[in-house]
Amino acid sequence: MQVCSRQQQADFLQQLKIEKRASEHTLKNYQRDLRHLVEYCTQHNIDTWGALTSADILKHVAERHRKRLSSKSLQRELSAIRSFYMFLMQQGRVENNPAQYVKAPKQARKLPKTLDVDQVSALLDAGASSAIEMRDVAMFELFYSSGLRLNELSSLNLADLDLADKQLTVISGKGGKSRLLPIGTKAIEVLQQWLKVRPQIEPADNAVFTSMQGKRIGNRSIQLRLRKWCLKKGIPESVHPHMLRHSFATHMLESSQDLRAVQELLGHENISTTQIYTHLDFQHLAEVYDQAHPRAKKSD
Repeated sequence: MQVCSRQQQADFLQQLKIEKRASEHTLKNYQRDLRHLVEYCTQHNIDTWGALTSADILKHVAERHRKRLSSKSLQRELSAIRSFYMFLMQQGRVENNPAQYVKAPKQARKLPKTLDVDQVSALLDAGASSAIEMRDVAMFELFYSSGLRLNELSSLNLADLDLADKQLTVISGKGGKSRLLPIGTKAIEVLQQWLKVRPQIEPADNAVFTSMQGKRIGNRSIQLRLRKWCLKKGIPESVHPHMLRHSFATHMLESSQDLRAVQELLGHENISTTQIYTHLDFQHLAEVYDQAHPRAKKSD
């Protein structure tokens, strides 16, 4: 690789820093990504940036992938290369961008962890012995009952609840979208218990769930309360609020097989996001199949 190309890298990074106001973290990543590309060029006797082709970029990505680089990291490397070539094109140094249409291998999507129905029952039917535990159980029940996100639950105000009609309104969900959700009978019961003792705390605002000092309870506090509740009840599973949302989605889908309805309840903009729960459902069906089908069982 020619010496002038090193100067072009330096000029590119300087432009990112000054004009694009890129962070030091981004600059270091891009500098490292371009260094890997230079190593590829050196190994394959490529002397100029203009000599690199789309086939070379594909080969480079494949070699990096074989070194167990994650899809996310490969996507960032490709982004760095594309940006660099856009800079070179603006400078009149090259005529095209060989990385423009190259895509990184897709990341294997991790399936969210869920609780089964018995585990949820063990978590929620344990009973509350104080005002703070009444609040906690009401929060956890509402997570599972309505499939709320953590921020949606902490943002709930009294005006958002309609216990007579067994429903609540998420005023501003993800993406700023509102939606109407049903509340289950069990959640109604524990909410009513909490709302009876809530005035004794003299809340400072209209939050449904407040601390014992009357302030709206924050996301981190909710996470810690759930962890403490699980430890107290002897539940070994590491449960977090989103696990209750995942469990809600999975159990709803298993029972109804209505993907569109679950999409609406979860507030997903794209049904592809909801489809991850069909994989969870299939895992459940596969386990049932392996246990029940006479030709699926292993012979002794």
